[in-house]
Amino acid sequence: MLIGTLASPRLLTSTHAQKAETAARIVDSGIDHVFVADHVSFHVGAGMDGLINAATLTALHPGLKVCVGVYLLALRHPLPVARQLATLAESAPGQLIMGIGVGGEDRNEIAMCGVDPATRGRRTDEALTVVQGLLTGEPMDFRGEFFEFEKAWIKPKPASPIPFVIGGRADAALRRAARFGDGWLSVWTSARRFGEVVKQIDAEAATLGRPRPTLHGLQVWTGIDKDRDRARARLARGMEDFYRVPFERFEKYSPYGSPAEVAAFLAPYRDAGCELFNIMPVADSEEAGIAAVAEIRDRLN
Repeated sequence: MLIGTLASPRLLTSTHAQKAETAARIVDSGIDHVFVADHVSFHVGAGMDGLINAATLTALHPGLKVCVGVYLLALRHPLPVARQLATLAESAPGQLIMGIGVGGEDRNEIAMCGVDPATRGRRTDEALTVVQGLLTGEPMDFRGEFFEFEKAWIKPKPASPIPFVIGGRADAALRRAARFGDGWLSVWTSARRFGEVVKQIDAEAATLGRPRPTLHGLQVWTGIDKDRDRARARLARGMEDFYRVPFERFEKYSPYGSPAEVAAFLAPYRDAGCELFNIMPVADSEEAGIAAVAEIRDRLN
């Protein structure tokens, strides 16, 4: 089981020495990975490039794994993305977990990139076909609905396959996970529903003749404080500032309290087949957040 924490602003935007110090603290705590988001221009212009951040972070410490959760592949041409992934696999072998999603909270982000939001699912499927095909290291010709090329070739191929986890809750996303994924990356899902989806994806993958995906994951915001009221208030502020909707819409999926209370909330997901936790701790300091995720990891393992 892999349990990771959100890459904090200090880890992404401070001096190199401060970044390296934070990366070492995370690795030394026993946390398995950090994760980063990917947005081009989210709501009021916020964003970050998931693969650029992954390249930066993997260079800080050889023991630091990075999960991109999730990359908006439909907004990019898949051939240069395949080259980026192959390059990362060379410079940081075994350190990357690649999450793929279609986006959705801000449809204008998709439209401003010249992509019809109604086509984002089909574009993602086609782009995944291209990226995964090119990462085999074999030459490729392709003619699809959105992309067309001849004699594309990405060498060298990754020494070991890059794991792909597919995000989303719609039926199309679950089919995508069964077809392309090493696992499914969930958000805003109950433990009961999580277990049902894992079985659904297993059955679909078997129908397709694919190996059973096992790297199923959950991305979850958490409020950290020994005082549950303070933890809830801190988490509510963070989520409402980011999503611009009332916290009550998320509350039943977003644990808060002490690390022990958060771990108890997450344990049923582990029992339902979750092998990858991306935990976004909202705590009173970065150090407290790292310590909390490390304790949650110890309690779940």
